[in-house]
Amino acid sequence: MVTRRRVIQAAVTGGALALLPSGAGFGPTRLSSPSGRAALDPESIKKYRVPLVIPPVMPQSARGSADGIDHYSIGVRQFRQQVLPPGLPATTVWGYGCTEDPGTFHYPASTLEARVGRPVQVRWKNELVDRSGRHLPHLLPVDPTLHWANPPGGSGGRDGHPMFRSTPGPYTGPVPLVTHLHGGRNTEESDGYPEAWYLPDAVDISPGYARVGSFYDLYKQKAQAAYDVAWGPGEAVFQYANEERAATLWFHDHALGVTRLNVYAGLAGFYLLRGGPADLPEGVLPGPAPRTEDPSGRSCHEIPLVIQDRSFHADGSLLYPSARAAFDGFKGPYVPDSDIPPIWNPEFFGDTIVVNGRTWPVLDVEPRRYRLRVLNGCNSRFLILKVVANPAARRPADAALGFWQLGNEGGFLPAPVQLEQLLIAPAERADVIVDFASVRPGTALYLINEGPDTTFQGGRAGVDFAPAKPGTTGQVLKFAVRSQTSPDTSVPPSRLTLPSLTPLGTADRVRRLSLNEEGSAVLPHIGPRRALLGTVDVHGKPVPMGWSDPVTENPALGETEIWELHNFTVDAHPIHVHEVQFEIVDRRTFTQKTPSPPEPWERGFKDTAIAYPGAVTRLRATFDRPGQFVWHCHMLEHEDNDMMRPYRVGPAQSNPPQHDQGM
Repeated sequence: MVTRRRVIQAAVTGGALALLPSGAGFGPTRLSSPSGRAALDPESIKKYRVPLVIPPVMPQSARGSADGIDHYSIGVRQFRQQVLPPGLPATTVWGYGCTEDPGTFHYPASTLEARVGRPVQVRWKNELVDRSGRHLPHLLPVDPTLHWANPPGGSGGRDGHPMFRSTPGPYTGPVPLVTHLHGGRNTEESDGYPEAWYLPDAVDISPGYARVGSFYDLYKQKAQAAYDVAWGPGEAVFQYANEERAATLWFHDHALGVTRLNVYAGLAGFYLLRGGPADLPEGVLPGPAPRTEDPSGRSCHEIPLVIQDRSFHADGSLLYPSARAAFDGFKGPYVPDSDIPPIWNPEFFGDTIVVNGRTWPVLDVEPRRYRLRVLNGCNSRFLILKVVANPAARRPADAALGFWQLGNEGGFLPAPVQLEQLLIAPAERADVIVDFASVRPGTALYLINEGPDTTFQGGRAGVDFAPAKPGTTGQVLKFAVRSQTSPDTSVPPSRLTLPSLTPLGTADRVRRLSLNEEGSAVLPHIGPRRALLGTVDVHGKPVPMGWSDPVTENPALGETEIWELHNFTVDAHPIHVHEVQFEIVDRRTFTQKTPSPPEPWERGFKDTAIAYPGAVTRLRATFDRPGQFVWHCHMLEHEDNDMMRPYRVGPAQSNPPQHDQGM
């Protein structure tokens, strides 16, 4: 079958890359369930019936602030939450919370507030066990044929690519977890390395299972030596230095090969870093934000928003594709007669929008300015957000009701940027002000989404691609304007002077890297089989590599490099590099001679950048943290099937952990 995607693919690669056969259609995912449970029709979900949940502040552990360090004990548990409106069933989810206060567990997590220059130490606990201490299976279908954590493989087969003689069903064993502080700049033992996962301390784990990932013991030893803190079974203790600029960070799970499922189940939360020379004095921007001592019902004017797409069964449970056929209709053969994973889907697009853990909520606002910390927490979906008076008409409500973007992942921009819409890729953040001062009380406004219901390739909604479905994924949040109760003393964004930035220095070297898709080796008409990163050879051709291939990106400590991302696929990819904040230098298509500068909202420092199809995106970063980290696509389905590579800063590791290197 010749599809539009195949035609574009041929144009991008010039027919030179045989690794990129495409599948028969790449539209929105069609969901299936092996249990036969009915899917919940998103059109039947009543919108704007419940208030937005504003995440409270995560309480510290009983140790509190000791020795100049803020201490937390944060676990992951399973519980039921009313994600859908009242009248529909509750949903079983996973979430983070303070282990000493069971009432704090929520999806998404309470916000961890941190101060520049003050370390935070978190004891992260995997508590996915039932009341008898037996392990809980995953809420979602785990594909055991991927290159993944693979606890059943034991010490020799963990973090590998297991081989099967017949097509297996979903993995139902204990769930591996490891938390990553996305945007943080820390030591390697606190980064949340994908092979540093750990199982819960359950009573029924089979003797042959690996209980920890191949890097866990190494990082445990390093952490204990550095911080004089012991790690117990089913936990890890990470310390965050908080030496970077004030910024909107977030934390989420990062276990090898199951990140897409663990985040989809609910494992995400904000980490707001404040203070230092790169922040603004209190009172300049709209506030307050939530605080630990807040009385019930206190109004907040700084609000974090994590926007995600989910799908549900009619019984309220989360619905995620349980077979490859949900993506492109391919029903086999799988193992051992083909190399197509039987469960993994190359992308996922839910049919329902969830904000801060509730479907299509309402936020009461006053005629004043609000600071919104927006995170795209979707697995694969790019968002294009607008404020409108009528979600069906999709016209901007008023020129003054766009966005003033002040910051992105790396903190404040060089100057505020006025925008009619926000383009946000998965994992990107936008720190914005929306000014409702001119809106009459009693007015309703809507935050909508015009991003596509499939992969994003660039361009404009309604011109280059169909926007999201207006009645469901095209709607996000309702703003209900109420009477003003207190004066707004914040500074208008047009008059703000933001903290200065010091640009990175001249690059010591340039690396040419590639973004790739790989089709089936035995069924040439089926693909993609997996997504890959890699290098570019001297002839300009991609050299795709998997997760287990030797490290090829090895900057010297303190070195500044330019990474050229050559995207040989037909989709845009959000590329995240751990433990650095980089600058986007420029972009150019494969045929363009003069590069284009980054967009105004992409200036300053970032940790995630959109790499457009058929184009080269150049990033500049200084690698000032020694150790082994990763860079990857933050479309989580891609990341989980080999679109992730280790990179190492400084000398090669002596006696690195050994494990199954996979395929």
